[in-house]
Amino acid sequence: MTFNLLFLFFQLFSVSSETEVQSGLIATFIVEPGNSKRLNTPVFIDISGITTDRQSGDLQLFEITPDGPKKVNSQIESKQNLNFLWWILEGETPPGALRKFELRRSDSSKEANSDIKSVDNGEAIHFQIAEKKVLAYQYRITQVPDGVSEIYQRGGYIHPLWSPAGAIITRIQPPDHYHHYGIWNPWTHTEFEGREIDFWNLYKGQGTVVVKGDPTVIDGKIFSDLFTFHQHIVKADSLNPADKTALNESIQIRIWNADPQQKVWLVDIISTLTCAVELPFTIKEYRYQGFSLRANKNWDDQTATLITSEGKDKSNANGTRARWCDVKGPSIAGTSGIVFMTHPDNFNYPELLRIWPTGMNEGKENVFVNFNPAQDRDWILEPGKSYTLRYRLLMYDGSIDRQLAENYWNDFTNPPLVIMQD
Repeated sequence: MTFNLLFLFFQLFSVSSETEVQSGLIATFIVEPGNSKRLNTPVFIDISGITTDRQSGDLQLFEITPDGPKKVNSQIESKQNLNFLWWILEGETPPGALRKFELRRSDSSKEANSDIKSVDNGEAIHFQIAEKKVLAYQYRITQVPDGVSEIYQRGGYIHPLWSPAGAIITRIQPPDHYHHYGIWNPWTHTEFEGREIDFWNLYKGQGTVVVKGDPTVIDGKIFSDLFTFHQHIVKADSLNPADKTALNESIQIRIWNADPQQKVWLVDIISTLTCAVELPFTIKEYRYQGFSLRANKNWDDQTATLITSEGKDKSNANGTRARWCDVKGPSIAGTSGIVFMTHPDNFNYPELLRIWPTGMNEGKENVFVNFNPAQDRDWILEPGKSYTLRYRLLMYDGSIDRQLAENYWNDFTNPPLVIMQD
């Protein structure tokens, strides 16, 4: 640790005001951003046990600044008998700049404004931040256009996905591919009980994905969580008289209230796969399958721009590996876009991309992006084990340069360290 950091560390730990030592103090946290610049970054710490046997009263987080304590919105997530305190490291934090926070007991805590709100209309759950639309998760089966086979119907996808300015980024049921559904993630080439099953190309009638039960939602100040359960169903055929569930998928969609200026939306999608029976499920090597985006119909070869973390573009990114992929096109805001991010914990990271390259679909309505962990190898899922895929979406208006996209990816995969002071 350099002399400057040691001095700053000492300053942060020093008792500098009467406010800092008032009764009600529960814990003190130091956030270390590391060697990267941070911008409105979600951070967390395990506070399991530290609030046990405390007096009644709400918990309030404060940042200790040169101008005195500043209230900070926070949220407790309870998971597997643990309690995690989450908040947003607001503003820009330079590399190495330590920030100090105190968790106190407060009897006068008030609800914060700009909470995330969810509305369930019986077909889909819509999320908003400060009355601005973020996304809708469609859990009921969506009907197809007149004259189109009902075999293309399905639910369990995200659409619309909006930019902060209200531009719609996603598209469903385009005439060239009626089985494309906004943000969705079926598997194309699989093997189950000796049969090859396609859950992507619905017209084959081999498989589909259905939502089991109704989703649950937990709203909060910092994030809202949607939990849903998908079943990958193998359709009956001449040798198998009944439909059968081959794969179970638990999905968590987390909508972050991360940007005080509401210039970007952050959304995490976590998919956990388990075999539905005591037999393996194999996702076979194939060029497209898994976590995917079908974009606005106005995005095409002439209007859309795509760039990956490795500097590839729409002409040469297909079949290459990337940590993130930024794609943008025309919108009501002039230009709007989305950064797809993948996580190092994913199978075959960084996954290979399937995109529609320049000239695909006659150059029209042809923005499709797919992170595919099984593009170059089989992925065998064993019974009794779980397999998790993590992705983050960042929606914006205007443009985001490559360094900023890299910073956001680093926040996702390498968040700041939060240390509790003894």
